[in-house]
Amino acid sequence: MRHFQSKQHKFIQTVKNKPVSAILAAGLGISVLVPVSTAFSASTNQKTQLISQNGKNVEITLVSYAVTKVAYDKIIPQFVAKWKREKGQNLVIRESYGGSGSQARAVIDGLDADIVALALAQDITKIQNAGLIKPGWEREAPNNAIVTHSVVALETRDGNPKKIQTWSDLAKPGVKVITANPKTSGGARWNFLALWGAIAQTGGNEAKAINFVTQVYKNVAVLPKDAREASDVFYKKGQGDVLLNYENEVILAAQRGETKPYYVVPQTNISIDAPIAVVDKNADKHNTRAVSEAFVKFLYTPEAQREFAKVGFRPVNSAVAKEVQSKFPKISKLYTVESLGGWATAQKKFFDDGGVFDKIQGGRR
Repeated sequence: MRHFQSKQHKFIQTVKNKPVSAILAAGLGISVLVPVSTAFSASTNQKTQLISQNGKNVEITLVSYAVTKVAYDKIIPQFVAKWKREKGQNLVIRESYGGSGSQARAVIDGLDADIVALALAQDITKIQNAGLIKPGWEREAPNNAIVTHSVVALETRDGNPKKIQTWSDLAKPGVKVITANPKTSGGARWNFLALWGAIAQTGGNEAKAINFVTQVYKNVAVLPKDAREASDVFYKKGQGDVLLNYENEVILAAQRGETKPYYVVPQTNISIDAPIAVVDKNADKHNTRAVSEAFVKFLYTPEAQREFAKVGFRPVNSAVAKEVQSKFPKISKLYTVESLGGWATAQKKFFDDGGVFDKIQGGRR
């Protein structure tokens, strides 16, 4: 799962799509674009203003996980133009991209986000637990605040020499599997739950699920710390026969010409649901709640959902989903993390110290 992560917070000026020099001439007070480390400390939590928050000008900050950037590059100008037409305000949207867990920690430590769009609901819950987001954020946006879907894909070597077609093939002797460590990687947690659900969601009991997942992890030679490192192990180091990856990341990498992957999407799969939320404490402090909530709402429109679909995400908007359904393999049995008790239950059962994953690791030795 390639994370095209910048170590800078990129300040995106999208007012009327004008160059920065033109905006400066217009007197909007844009600050110099100085690179800022993603490792924010609590002492830097005062929002750096690009423009004054007043009747004509407004600024918000979007913090998201890395692979969404290509979609937001198209979505943000559309919303900025819409806001200008309807409200008469010049809108600047600052953007920060990185690994979902790292982004959540940065917001907790002082990255002054108005909106967070992350890869796991669990990451937003951590921000809630830090007192920045009010409980019940899932009910504040459509579709339980899930803005995109994806599924787990199995990327293989050219021509698929090991003939990998479905989950059961990953447990076969001699098949070398690449996936990150679910103790340190959110993406790897989705992979683990997909493996578990391949048995537990198709009639198998817990003992059978543990046995199957243990066999798969016996075929995992190394456990990289995150999804990007797992991709590097597979592509740059040439290790492994199959890489567990987000479907949208496979599609995006192919579009960018980075790889020409062969991949399959198992017919029993987990819905990788990416949530979004307004960071209540910050939005209220900045007086940006109206525009922040409007931006979140805009992400569910056909215009925005089509942009997500173009870069490999499965739309949550039903009309757009019908438009693009031929571009995505059909899933015969699609389940969610709620089918496994929700993130709080899954984290405690599978990934906390002494949980199922630790026991499986013990069985690998």
